[in-house]
Amino acid sequence: MQTRWITLLIAFGLIASPALSADLVSLPPQPGDRAWPTEVWPQDVPGGDYSKVELDALVARAFEADAPKALQGIRAVLVVHRGGVAAEQYDTGFGADSKLVSWSMGKSFTHALAGIMIRDGKIALDTPLPVPEWQERTDDPRQAITLDDALHMSSGLEFSEDYEDMLTSDVITMLFGEGNGDMGHYAADKPLIHEPGEHWSYSSGTTNMISRVLRDLSGGTEESYRSFMSQELFKPLGIRNYEAEFDGSGTLIGSSLIFMTARDYARFGLLYMRDGVWDGKRLIPEGWVDHARIETPASNGRYGAHWWLDGYVDPPQVANATAAFPPDTFMARGHEEQSIIVIPSKDVIIVCLSLVTEPDLSDMRDYLAGIAAVFPDVPK
Repeated sequence: MQTRWITLLIAFGLIASPALSADLVSLPPQPGDRAWPTEVWPQDVPGGDYSKVELDALVARAFEADAPKALQGIRAVLVVHRGGVAAEQYDTGFGADSKLVSWSMGKSFTHALAGIMIRDGKIALDTPLPVPEWQERTDDPRQAITLDDALHMSSGLEFSEDYEDMLTSDVITMLFGEGNGDMGHYAADKPLIHEPGEHWSYSSGTTNMISRVLRDLSGGTEESYRSFMSQELFKPLGIRNYEAEFDGSGTLIGSSLIFMTARDYARFGLLYMRDGVWDGKRLIPEGWVDHARIETPASNGRYGAHWWLDGYVDPPQVANATAAFPPDTFMARGHEEQSIIVIPSKDVIIVCLSLVTEPDLSDMRDYLAGIAAVFPDVPK
């Protein structure tokens, strides 16, 4: 079924290349003996395939007094195996009910919301983004930017994702400065500096521009957007203890500002592990998870569509994972080392929520990769 659907996606231009999709590891189904965690997360019952003692010791390392400095800002770690909680630990002052910030993990939620709009026929991947600023003249080259270009961070628009230089940073100006009244407008008003679809450039502005389009498709108001998110995504997953921040125009700040518990972030990760199906109901289109985890060619193995891949090679970041995590790993990632790490070949999800600012995060990478390594590959 998955192969046939991928073929259809290719035919309609949703997935770029058969060669890229053919290499994907199949997404595992929910085990028949494991309840869906809509209300309560089931506990994983370890068999002979991994050591619970070893797993617990590895998870606990981040919370010990002599933990490496790069681990000392970790607030929560939750490990899901075969749809059940295998390990869970929190730092002092935090617990299972603590709502922690997504930062850029929110981008992956925006991918899911866009998929739901596609499911409902409200927009298509090859649709030029209906951005008002680009309709003011007939020859505006930005009219060629599609939803697919934007989801792959290949819009071609100018945007500085710089968190150090406040004088030149677009992301700081957008989130905290003059652009925060209408973040989608701030990003959409930028000039085109590359041909759409040809140049990869990570941009929080692009996500908020997509989010404003989703606001309009949901009814055009903050109230309609909140209702859409709740009814179509969060409520079916059992995510109720969350907060989401909106800008002055009623647009979800999808780039950065969702707050929820580690267990709820894990629910979202499980939705993607299960190919967009939850308890027998398809929430996001078949093949949409594959859209997220197929490499954007211009990203050199780093990025799919609003999800990071294992080939991300920026040394200061935990996702410098080429030799650490299995090659099928894809992850939602955020500033200060928030992560939802999805590993289909092991049916494992690792949620790590942190306030980590160390320049060298190799210890963080090794810590998370060590947790993943406890688990064997699932039988094919």
